[in-house]
Amino acid sequence: MSQRILIVEDNKTLAKLISKKIESAIDFQVDVAYSLSEAKLFMKMYTYFITLLDINLPDAPNGEIVDYAISKKNHVIVLSANIDKEFRQSMLQKNIIDYVNKGGVNDIHYIIQTIKRLQKNQNHTVLVVDDSMVFRKQMQNMLQNLFFNVITVAHGEEALGILSTNQNITLILTDYHMPVMDGLELTYEIRKEHDKNSLGILAVSSNKDNEVNALFLKTGANDFITKPFSKEEFSCRINNTIEALENIQIVTNHANRDFLTGLYNRRYFFETMAVYEEEIVESGEKFAVAMIDIDHFKKINDTYGHDIGDRIIIALSEILRTSTNHRDIVARFGGEEFCMVLKNINRYSALDIFERIRSEIEKFSFSVDKDNFLKFTVSIGVTIHSDESLEETINNADMMLYKAKNSGRNQVVFDEGS
Repeated sequence: MSQRILIVEDNKTLAKLISKKIESAIDFQVDVAYSLSEAKLFMKMYTYFITLLDINLPDAPNGEIVDYAISKKNHVIVLSANIDKEFRQSMLQKNIIDYVNKGGVNDIHYIIQTIKRLQKNQNHTVLVVDDSMVFRKQMQNMLQNLFFNVITVAHGEEALGILSTNQNITLILTDYHMPVMDGLELTYEIRKEHDKNSLGILAVSSNKDNEVNALFLKTGANDFITKPFSKEEFSCRINNTIEALENIQIVTNHANRDFLTGLYNRRYFFETMAVYEEEIVESGEKFAVAMIDIDHFKKINDTYGHDIGDRIIIALSEILRTSTNHRDIVARFGGEEFCMVLKNINRYSALDIFERIRSEIEKFSFSVDKDNFLKFTVSIGVTIHSDESLEETINNADMMLYKAKNSGRNQVVFDEGS
């Protein structure tokens, strides 16, 4: 069921135009009200992702609808033809997302882009680091109003602890002046583990700290914002930083990911494994390498066509992806061939996991159409990496895969010497 947007606008032509543009651009159900009384009825019936509110209505000429919508915990974007600066500022003091002028098609386009941005924000977690409870709460409210997930902490050491256990943090907002560890020290520590392209840092400082702002950027902050700041500047800097990170991620994914399955590609597999091998030199950590191949895949393609073959590859990739933890690696080497690395594992645990994967695939039923279902199996060759090179380990796993194929397929063969 699609989410809903409420437009409250007494100009019926404009209201219908905005509604039509939104519905054609985004998958939202749009309701339209022409007065405060109609809007109240809609708000009683439905929960809205966003409410777009005109502030000059026949039964609410002075923006009363904004206060009403906020009191009902709605997210509000104000639509107004009033360009008076003082009035605009008074509206922005309220807990609204934005104040948009009703100037024409460009403003409607801006509204649509804003809604899309708010949708994406739901996938991001922001960590706020500030020793002032008042300021933490203020930033938390503004961020949650932009649909971000928010975690707040009082100082740098606590932030590092949260970051070490939470893999979903996209952006960190840090104050400069904090006890124990100030914002500069925190930024320096974070950049030891996380680069600017994977985790954003937005520094917050006072208007007396111009030199500190430059130091923040040199230490690794993506951007800074100076107190006191407006709600609009805050939103723009946050969104710009997030969008830059998303764009970098898109480019990186194109370079590192297989286009069909979204799994890592062969090139990235060898790059990331080279880094991992260096990391475990001292610890001597063991890892298992498996080569996985779909049985009789050519026959499936010849019988059902390449589209079905692609869908089977995608289905298999999802099973492999969900069978591993975040440290392990799953890559598509090409065609129907996959490579998996299970880190910090012994022979017996690895055998148990790969046997479970083989069994799950065997039980999986693939829908060709509403009346036909197709089952498929895989052969798996596994070895534990020891003192040889990674290429030699993969060759050993490949030999075990060859044995699995020759021994009847749909089985796991483990290198006896590992």
